[in-house]
Amino acid sequence: MKTQRVLVTEEAKKVIESLKKTHGELMFHQSGGCCDGSSPMCFSKGELILNETDIWLGNIADCDFYMSQDQFEYWKHTQLTIDVTKGRGASFSLEIPLGVRFVIKSRLFSEKEALELEPVHHA
Repeated sequence: MKTQRVLVTEEAKKVIESLKKTHGELMFHQSGGCCDGSSPMCFSKGELILNETDIWLGNIADCDFYMSQDQFEYWKHTQLTIDVTKGRGASFSLEIPLGVRFVIKSRLFSEKEALELEPVHHA
């Protein structure tokens, strides 16, 4: 079995399922900073225009997860877990009106996991 690059907690999955009921299919993009910090951002599928510099990392709760190639160079040695916390972030992400925000937790891959990574591809 391939090592997944991105995971999701049960609590975050519940928020995602709630958002799907309102917004339909969703997608995620790991923000690179600026006004929204460096947080995972949730959009209606297709709302964020992807380009050849965006990398697909995997799928969480039936939602594709992307980040820019520059960000990927920084994060490629880590497994990302999408979680949720109370509080409004300064973000354009769909969960913000719910009074919660998605956050990212990371850990380095073990040597064994690094050898079995799920492949990525450009958007």
